[in-house]
Amino acid sequence: SDHSPLTEAGLAMVKGPVVLPTERAKTIAARTLRVPAGSEQEERITAAYRAFLPVNRRIREVCTAWQCRPDGTANDHTDSVYDAGVREALEDVHEDIQPVLRRLESVLAGSGRYLTDLEDALDRFDDGAMEWLASPLCDSYHTVWMRLHQELLLVLGISRAQDEALEEELVTRSRG
Repeated sequence: SDHSPLTEAGLAMVKGPVVLPTERAKTIAARTLRVPAGSEQEERITAAYRAFLPVNRRIREVCTAWQCRPDGTANDHTDSVYDAGVREALEDVHEDIQPVLRRLESVLAGSGRYLTDLEDALDRFDDGAMEWLASPLCDSYHTVWMRLHQELLLVLGISRAQDEALEEELVTRSRG
């Protein structure tokens, strides 16, 4: 599709097959999407976001495990037992994100699409199309997940640095 209106407006940059938002676009999006500070909506989205973060750590671990073996070598997918274990871990993550997304749906317009898109990606992955777990070039499970994460940061006005610190804190606390 033609991205020139976006690139001419300084809102997007094209890098090969990938279209990325510029800093200007991110600033505009952040202002537009930010929910009112101190509102009940912000409070409820924050609760969902705090439930999201420990699961977020686990999806990163699943994607890493799918791409690399524990010894650091690339996963060539010849070990079906190993791959089945990764798929099982993905199933646990998928189970755990559903209540978070249901909470979000009632308070953040349009967020219902995330669960639909995650389920679509999972179906395609289970049909044998391996790129539907983590490829950045399609609406893979990881791509959709990153979009969800990005939207949470924008609506709550949270920086990446704050996000990483809070995730670390919540993960550490949950591991007791």
